[in-house]
Amino acid sequence: MINYNYETDFKIDNEQQNSQWIQSVIESEGLVMGDINYIFCDDDYLHKINVEFLDHDTLTDIISFDYKVGKILHGDIFISVERVADNASDFDVSFDQELSRVMIHGILHYCGYKDKTESDKALMRQKENDCLEKLAQFS
Repeated sequence: MINYNYETDFKIDNEQQNSQWIQSVIESEGLVMGDINYIFCDDDYLHKINVEFLDHDTLTDIISFDYKVGKILHGDIFISVERVADNASDFDVSFDQELSRVMIHGILHYCGYKDKTESDKALMRQKENDCLEKLAQFS
């Protein structure tokens, strides 16, 4: 089950569509959806988590905590909507497209994809793009 939590005034319009899309991605990876919590927040909120739990004194768009048990995905995904908006502007894409990319990025980490090396980053970006194409089926 996917839960959407808001620590800011932002709200996504299409929770059910996103949930169906995310579940389809998880299942396409041969995994099972457990409890996944999205927490939408601002830069200050996510920065505090980054410092406190990861010892990183930087802004970021997403932090995910993976509680997977076997093939069942569980986790908390924190997303700064401020950072997503800035990145959308920097990458010249819509806010909604960047938000979807970030939302699925956390799920792909749970599925085992990494982004530390250049080859890992390229594979992650390809998987994100594949998933974004799949999202159109749920519109």
